[in-house]
Amino acid sequence: MKYLSVISKNISKDIKKYICFICLNIGVILANSNIVVNNISLPVIVETSEKLPLVSLQIVFQNSGSVQDGKLPGLAALSAGVLNEGTSKLGSTKFANKLESKAISINTSNGKETFVIEVESLSEYFDDALGFLEELLNDKNLKLKTLEKLKLLSDSTISSREDDFDYVASKNLYSLLYKGTYLANPTIGTKESIAKISLKDIEKFYKENLTLDNVMISFAGDLKKYEKKIAKILSSLPLQSDKNELKYTPIVDKPKDITIKKDTEQAYVYFASKYNLDVKSEDLYKAKVAFFILSSSGFGSRLMEEIRVKKGLAYSVYGNLSMNLSHSLYQGHLQTKLESSDDAIKSVKAEIAKFVKNGVTKEELESAKKFILGSEPLRNETIFQRLNTKFSSFYKGYDEDHHEKELRLIEKLSLDNLNTFIKEHKEINELYFSIVTK
Repeated sequence: MKYLSVISKNISKDIKKYICFICLNIGVILANSNIVVNNISLPVIVETSEKLPLVSLQIVFQNSGSVQDGKLPGLAALSAGVLNEGTSKLGSTKFANKLESKAISINTSNGKETFVIEVESLSEYFDDALGFLEELLNDKNLKLKTLEKLKLLSDSTISSREDDFDYVASKNLYSLLYKGTYLANPTIGTKESIAKISLKDIEKFYKENLTLDNVMISFAGDLKKYEKKIAKILSSLPLQSDKNELKYTPIVDKPKDITIKKDTEQAYVYFASKYNLDVKSEDLYKAKVAFFILSSSGFGSRLMEEIRVKKGLAYSVYGNLSMNLSHSLYQGHLQTKLESSDDAIKSVKAEIAKFVKNGVTKEELESAKKFILGSEPLRNETIFQRLNTKFSSFYKGYDEDHHEKELRLIEKLSLDNLNTFIKEHKEINELYFSIVTK
């Protein structure tokens, strides 16, 4: 979250430095809380500090991202865009000027699974920020000219991304992995789908997804001071109790490759495999250590050392485990010379096969433990980092102390236990490839 982005340009650098300093050094974690709205108890993940001069509110609508696009890829993205265009009464520019005058930020975005409205400001202006949020939700800028403007911007972005070969390779990879599902479509949509979206489609999206029973809240600041006003704002949201739960989307087809020819000076190779592990599995910590060693630790990882350092077959190579409520997979990418792409792909397959067959060494495990455990303070240095960690755990249904338990399990993880686990997951040998070359 871009918490310091709320600071207005007319605020002095000294104040910005002060805010940055206290963000790094102050914070007391509160237990999970709740706000009762219309007899519904909404979960709130809170972190607070009496001295912190910033307040941040995230209203997270579950199962409401591009998963709800249906036959109109980009619907969630356009719906988020409308909420970034101010109110119907003031329009985009005048509404933005009112926010800027008090260093307030209100931003709406969406991912695959969620739709998020974020409000941030200095604490002295947060009452005003909530007032502007209420205005926005009650007077959305749902006008034809707003929609046409957003469609033009979307078309321009889609066109520009066709020259971003990392984006093209990644997009094509997901179209292979999840053919026929919403995950196969880019979040922004396509030119064809964007053209079909109407104001009625967006209104319907709001009615079905921006609902009270979908809400989770992440809050940095003094919740008690603002909870009544937040409850009042949220009380206007409708209920949608018959909405389906978020479903898991598996990778079902057999491994395939796709190659696209572009005017490029290097080859872009993206790869992925299914990974048969539930996001709530007790073995997830083992997977995190395993993939840290294989490919997610950058220099020093198995793939980087073998493919880039020893063989010189790639400028860089990276892979990570992506575990979500809606889907999970192992994915990676590399860039290489045009003439080296075939050898690089063979090396990726060979190194992953060797990894599954032989596991890791004692030295690799100890090195991974030292880095993961030793860098933990840096990953949770600010109260906002800790809030994100807590919210992510809560969103995925983990216990409140899940993160601390996971660190203790990593510390005690034995070499035999890890290698047994690695050898059980032969499915990562079944790789899909998406290649952009000349």
